[in-house]
Amino acid sequence: MAALASRALPRLSACARRQLSASVKRSTIAAKRSLSSSSAVSGQTYFPQSIPKIQQHPQSASLHQQQQFQKHTHASLNPFKSVAIRREGKNRWERRAALTPEAVENLIKETGIKVYVQPSTKRIFSDDKYRAAGAIIQEDLSVADIILGIKEVPVKDLIPGKTYVYFSHTHKGQKYNMPMLQDVLDKKIRLIDYELMANEQKQRLVLFGKHAGYAGMIDGVHGLGQRLLGLGFSSPFLHVGMAHNYKTLASAKIALQSLGNTIQDEGTPKEFGPMTFTFTGSGNVSKGAQSVFKSLPHEFVDPKDLPKIAKSKNARLDRIYAAEVNVEDHIRHKTQGVFTSMDEYFAHPELFTSTFHKDIAPYSSMVINGAYWDKRYPRLMTTDQLKTIQSDPSNQFRMLSIADISCDIGGSFEFMSHATSIEDPFFYVDAVGGKEHKHAEEPGVQIMSVDILPSELPMESSQHFSDSLYPFIKELIRDNHGHPVLAGATIAENGSLKPSHENLTKVLQETHAKENLAKLKSALGAKGDSTTFGTKRKNVLLCGSGFVAGPLVDYLLRDPNVNITIASNSQAEATSLALGKANTKVVPLDVKDNAKMASLVKDSDIVVSFVPAPFHPIIAEHCIQEKKNMVTASYISPAMKALDERAQRAGITIMNEIGLDPGIDHLSAMKMIDEVKAEGGKVTSFVSWCGGLPAPEASNVPLSYKFSWSPRGVLTAGLNDAKFRMHNGFHDIQGKDLMKKHFPDVPIYPGFALEGVANRDSLSYADTYGLGPVEKLDTMFRGTLRYKGYADLMYSFNKLGLLNAENSQQNFSSWPEFMDSLLFGNNSKHDNQSRTAAIADRLDLPKNHPSVGKVVDALQWLTLMPSANAHNGAPFTAQNSTTSLDSFCNLLMNKLKYNPHERDMVILHHEFGVQLKDGTDQTRTSTLVSYGTFETYTAMAKTVGLPAAMAAEMLLKGEIPEKGVLAPTMPHVYNTILEKLDREGVSVLEQIVQKGMRPMLKWGGSGVFK
Repeated sequence: MAALASRALPRLSACARRQLSASVKRSTIAAKRSLSSSSAVSGQTYFPQSIPKIQQHPQSASLHQQQQFQKHTHASLNPFKSVAIRREGKNRWERRAALTPEAVENLIKETGIKVYVQPSTKRIFSDDKYRAAGAIIQEDLSVADIILGIKEVPVKDLIPGKTYVYFSHTHKGQKYNMPMLQDVLDKKIRLIDYELMANEQKQRLVLFGKHAGYAGMIDGVHGLGQRLLGLGFSSPFLHVGMAHNYKTLASAKIALQSLGNTIQDEGTPKEFGPMTFTFTGSGNVSKGAQSVFKSLPHEFVDPKDLPKIAKSKNARLDRIYAAEVNVEDHIRHKTQGVFTSMDEYFAHPELFTSTFHKDIAPYSSMVINGAYWDKRYPRLMTTDQLKTIQSDPSNQFRMLSIADISCDIGGSFEFMSHATSIEDPFFYVDAVGGKEHKHAEEPGVQIMSVDILPSELPMESSQHFSDSLYPFIKELIRDNHGHPVLAGATIAENGSLKPSHENLTKVLQETHAKENLAKLKSALGAKGDSTTFGTKRKNVLLCGSGFVAGPLVDYLLRDPNVNITIASNSQAEATSLALGKANTKVVPLDVKDNAKMASLVKDSDIVVSFVPAPFHPIIAEHCIQEKKNMVTASYISPAMKALDERAQRAGITIMNEIGLDPGIDHLSAMKMIDEVKAEGGKVTSFVSWCGGLPAPEASNVPLSYKFSWSPRGVLTAGLNDAKFRMHNGFHDIQGKDLMKKHFPDVPIYPGFALEGVANRDSLSYADTYGLGPVEKLDTMFRGTLRYKGYADLMYSFNKLGLLNAENSQQNFSSWPEFMDSLLFGNNSKHDNQSRTAAIADRLDLPKNHPSVGKVVDALQWLTLMPSANAHNGAPFTAQNSTTSLDSFCNLLMNKLKYNPHERDMVILHHEFGVQLKDGTDQTRTSTLVSYGTFETYTAMAKTVGLPAAMAAEMLLKGEIPEKGVLAPTMPHVYNTILEKLDREGVSVLEQIVQKGMRPMLKWGGSGVFK
């Protein structure tokens, strides 16, 4: 029929005839599919809109009819919408997909639509599988009508006018996502939330609940084994891994069944009595957890029998006792003492209280929390109630672990303070000691609070989710937004909130205005208790909003009584930092405007300065004048040191050098040095290395280095003079030779190919660390780490003039022209052969020397030399720069930046030569290796921002009595901050080793350069 239609329209152009023929063919296919395709939800059969008679008898049509038909086929014949599946990026573990390749294939076959899939190398289903299913793999999703995701979509990625479907976490007024919701409104996006897809009985239809339960139960069992081992007991639970270690849920259940066989044969440790697992709730989460649990030998009991079983001397150890605890099992009317009715409980939750802490918790080995909670309802347990339980010696082996699958922060369990990650899933709460920690050997209840549990079982959870979502996607692509499930799940469209969500209007306004948290809760109508310290509000002035500021802001805002004023010369950067955070405001910053600076400092209780180091003394002058404490992460400069006496007279503390390097290096060094002294020994040598690097998998670039901020500081640091003591001798290296005389091998760990360079004046730290006269030390050295090859390449770049900070540039039109000006001093044209010869001559190396080849390869990769295989080009910005160094910084910032999903890493390693009290020699080490992620915090941001935040917190609480210009070398400072860092997952490993690296350290470079 398509061919017939084409022949019957001789007066149309060839192009028009092809379009008409294709349209008729598509309409015929679509009509056939529609005849056989019915809605899985409503049972209705769908047809395209009525097809003109011209399709049936095209040869009898007039030209006008033909033209009208052609117009109709493009506008109405295929009303279906195209669909896209976006790449998830919120968390590196997020591998789920909204639709499986099988669902995509069926969707295309049944409707003829186009499905676009954003490429991803970590999604559980490969791009090739989606391509084989008929999908189009491409980065740009703007061609699609409907975009599907799992987690929240970053504001920058929201495309105007589209329909988005994902878990938005906005309908409860979650303040952290209000900026995203505002952007949805501004861009006239239709937002549909999976969480709101429900039937008439309000039962959710598209969810991951059971899979959260599956993974949470597996992780909880794994954690229980860790906890028991920490208490000194081996148990069968040790043989179960985290859920993500298993390819499928079935293989995880096989491991649990094997564990169950061991329990039946050997029993659980008798010292703990009968093991009792308590499941809260009876919804999908709890059902999923119980389904996995039933792979173990078990016996379900009534919750009221838990005390009898826990205390029984005859209870069996070859099984796990379990109880499902629901509202009526622990909720009591405050005056009547019994549970009255669900109706009254839901209507007046304030009239009820929970007895979970008395009737359930003391008799539970492990609690698996799958119950829903919000602020109107009583908690399962408060922090004080946990303290009471932990204070009772008879509960020593009870309440060992909580698998908080529901993951309501500060919710059902008040002491559950934060969500954990898959790579670091557990923390411990010692309510008696009033602290959190990460040590299974120490007192406390273990808490697992991973907030993306279904992503540990991405295959099954995606399959289940896709099956549930599929019928509603078919409704969406037919533009049937009136379907009751879709209509009920729609939060916003055409720039307005739906009537059922208009209560969010006030929340949006208050979030936008940065009103305080109390107003936000009031707007939501929240009731019930809340955690507050009841103390005077503290005002923090943060000067600077760079990438290390995020962890500091988030940490300090954990205290609801802290306000933060973010003062920055980049309003966009500061506004982004403040987005979604209550108790923050943004103001412009001009450090040289004395009146404005004085006003900002006067209104604060403490000042944190993250501006460039030369500006710290200016801010410190205002702090002295207004008598306000101050924190910086920078080295104490001579200008800052000169303010010491005045700061003491003003009665203020100016705490410097509290980042990573300097910062954590001081904390860990002083801790070890003071411990050695306390043992009656002495430190005879000190070697310290520190470096911020890309993670190994992100290092395959020239220099094996990447930048997350301006490269200028890194490049100029490589030109500083250095002096140090090593092998009983003093040594000086001029800045121009620092890279040439690098340390070619720094053997911290065999898995890292590291080299290093000396870092400024190491000798002064003998006095800072109280190590005595530096002449009496064998070694006093501090160095900077890099991957091997960095120093030689950077030395070459300097020799070629790329690091020249004094020359005045001319205008150039390309990067090769800029490079030619450095090599030849003119703008005449050159080929790569002449460039290579000039490079070899400048480096004083033969043209065929391997190092010349490496330099040429690097310059071509950086687009400084022409190459047919050059990496992605960089925009030429040298004409806006005044020096070669400025231009080179612009280039490196573009070419060596971190890509999405890449990690950075920091390594800090101290080696101490120690002479013990009895004269014995010993080598001790102190090592920190921390990885970051650009979806959350980089390792550098975390290790700089958190120590500074903790120092500020101590000053706000009056915990640092010393006055003047200080570094963090006092025991009450370094011990406190190291303990807090450990709780945040930034842990320093201390060891005694048989052989240190010090005797092997040699400087003088690789031998390439004379």
